[in-house]
Amino acid sequence: MRRRIVILGSTGSIGTSALDVVARHSDRLEVLALSTHSRVDELVEQAERHRPAVVAVTGREPTEAQRARLSALGVKVLLGDDALVGLARLESADVVLLAVVGAAGVRAAVATVEAGRTLALANKESLVVAGSIVMSIARRTGAAVLPVDSEHSAVHQCIRSGQRSEVSRVILTASGGALRDMPLEKALRATPAEALKHPVWSMGQKVTIDSATCVNKALEIIEAAHLFELSSEQIEVVIHPQSIVHSMVEFADGSTIAQLSPPDMRLPIQYALTYPDRCDAVAPRMDFRKAVRLDFHPPDLRRYPALESGFEVVRRGGSLGCVFNAASEVATEAFLDGRILLGEIHPIIRATMQGHAVVDHPTLTQLLEIDESTRRAARDIVRQKAYCVTPEVAAKT
Repeated sequence: MRRRIVILGSTGSIGTSALDVVARHSDRLEVLALSTHSRVDELVEQAERHRPAVVAVTGREPTEAQRARLSALGVKVLLGDDALVGLARLESADVVLLAVVGAAGVRAAVATVEAGRTLALANKESLVVAGSIVMSIARRTGAAVLPVDSEHSAVHQCIRSGQRSEVSRVILTASGGALRDMPLEKALRATPAEALKHPVWSMGQKVTIDSATCVNKALEIIEAAHLFELSSEQIEVVIHPQSIVHSMVEFADGSTIAQLSPPDMRLPIQYALTYPDRCDAVAPRMDFRKAVRLDFHPPDLRRYPALESGFEVVRRGGSLGCVFNAASEVATEAFLDGRILLGEIHPIIRATMQGHAVVDHPTLTQLLEIDESTRRAARDIVRQKAYCVTPEVAAKT
């Protein structure tokens, strides 16, 4: 039987790539449900192409014309904040691909593993905010949590070369982002347009900016700790400009296993949707008949101070991941809006973390409350920072 796939965030870059994977393996996979926040026209077009049973819109409501097109397909429409949870709990779902951006995916992740469904996780924030809760529920219900991030998918694949107890350390690779080779002082004052020109990956705005600051890699450090039950001492980060080695795992005997492939998100998406099987490739293959250069070097912590904050979150645990994530979302949005400089993103995250009293074993309700209060605190700091940079930035507040 074909696996029935729910794609939360189907109009984003991960969602559209996932639909391509499903279409190329229609003998194995079928679309059960799709969701979008505000790109309703795109959602309707996807529904006409892939014929899901249900769709959800979490932002603005569909127009009468859009509703009519969905009704003609016999598609049920869910609306509002609870719509993602409703799709995650569909009884006929086999795999839920969580590809929405930010903390909005936390409740859907919890609902998925509570229902015992396989969670294909492209929303790292779910584990950053509530990793101990999500993974504890998954262990209780037997739900599989399969990473879709290229780095964590690579780790998952490499760990299959040995026993989990034999893992010595995990090495996450980072491209260094769009500003990797820009002089540091200039990079700290880079424009959003400059920071969005990633040299390898085509991603959404938030993750592309986070790549330039390595906030994204800090989030991945926290996610890896939850996914693979790692301490901060077992995780390392290296800069790898080519983005061909997606991560590495070192075992107790000193052997290091790496996963290599050309940068294409369809490969980790397919791996998660078809696991434990492997299907014919939908992404390009490595061509070793051509010369291949692979460079690795340690990250410059003056350029990427967020990495140290990520390791601190792993060491301290509790509610601190929730605070890191909420502050990063507020700060990155402020940068994209032109209200702060790029170099202010991490100081805002740090100031917010320092003002938080860590809750060691928070409930989901507490985490959602902390998320809201952290955003308010971070916005207050943004307002202060905005008047300390340039007149042009201050004028936009």
